[in-house]
Amino acid sequence: MEKYGKILLIIMPIFVSMILLEKLYGWYMKKEKINNLDTVSSLTSAITMITKNVLGLSITIISYKWIEERIALTHIESTWLTYVIAFVVLDFSHYWIHRIEHANNFFWNSHIVHHSSEEFDLACAVRQPISSFVKLFSFFMIPAALLGISPLVIATVTPIQFFAQFWYHTRYIKRMGILEHIIVTPSHHRVHHAINKEYLDKNLSQIFIIWDKLFGTFQEERKDIVPVYGITRPVRTWNPIKINFSHMWLLIKDAWRAQHFHDKLLIWTKPTGWRPSDVEEKNPVYKIEDVYNFEKYQSKKSPLFISWIWFQVFAIILITSYLLSHLAAIGSPMMFVYGGFIFLYVYALTDLMDGNSSFIFWEFLKLSYGIIILFSTGDWYGMNDIYPLSSKLMMCYFVASFFITLYLGTDEKKRIGLQPQIN
Repeated sequence: MEKYGKILLIIMPIFVSMILLEKLYGWYMKKEKINNLDTVSSLTSAITMITKNVLGLSITIISYKWIEERIALTHIESTWLTYVIAFVVLDFSHYWIHRIEHANNFFWNSHIVHHSSEEFDLACAVRQPISSFVKLFSFFMIPAALLGISPLVIATVTPIQFFAQFWYHTRYIKRMGILEHIIVTPSHHRVHHAINKEYLDKNLSQIFIIWDKLFGTFQEERKDIVPVYGITRPVRTWNPIKINFSHMWLLIKDAWRAQHFHDKLLIWTKPTGWRPSDVEEKNPVYKIEDVYNFEKYQSKKSPLFISWIWFQVFAIILITSYLLSHLAAIGSPMMFVYGGFIFLYVYALTDLMDGNSSFIFWEFLKLSYGIIILFSTGDWYGMNDIYPLSSKLMMCYFVASFFITLYLGTDEKKRIGLQPQIN
């Protein structure tokens, strides 16, 4: 995990810079309005995903390394060709994993956050799940493990393939000529993120578009059908933690409410969106029927409020970066305490963005959490070794952050009312 953290320290500033540059391009060159809160929601989603992954908060049912070492049928030498083949095989497996996530009610929960944005931009690319504690990936990798492909090959190729999916989340790159027939392009992926009925559940490939063409899920972007982005049951929140578990919570409630026992079981294996008829009748859930006429979720906020939100985002990024760079020194169990603070920080910030009255509670909890860490350890995880006044500065920041947030949050409520307004 320490190595993974160091890789992220390099990747994070690159991705954040590209996201901000794309926003600047859209604002300056295209005269487009920036949806600041949507972008922040995406960035905080990435922060929660990074924190969860670097802390190793997942369940390994089948260990790739164990299979490769104990019961592999043969062992393939790790040459450059092995890496190329592994890259293609991984992409093939990811196509089917992606297809299952779109087709199954249970697995859709781990993917919903990535589609939850009603925008389509580079920020959307970093909306990644924290709800996938048990991953299908482990099962799809069994054949490679049985063939004795080194875990190092898989560990090297997997992040490369993941990072290679970032660039095509944009509206500003149009058709790409011959590449349209080989790799996934922005045009292909715009189709994938669209909720137009002609585009739903299409273009599931991640690197090579050939899989969609082979298995009947390909759809070309049409000039007469402008993609509309999001999910058909909009989440209506900026909070990435809520988004991650919103679909699962609906499934749990529907299973509880279902009159027939077989419906309580079927709901977990049925196609995405399926609900028992009796539950649908008694407890309807809003669904977008006309994709060209619906209100996007948009909380109206003042420029000062937006500026403070961005300041908080960069503060979270710095705090997360410190965890990534000092993971070994912080060690267990304190790294989990640190991770808990990051999750609480994200929840408090995005609850404020949603305009919920509960933001005061979460801000106070964040303040208390930070102060307890400082008083119980006398330091912020060794930061005083870098700069002697670090703990005092952190204390000042936590207190100032609480009161500034309290003022701005309360002022926004007076200005626009208790509930977020929808455009």
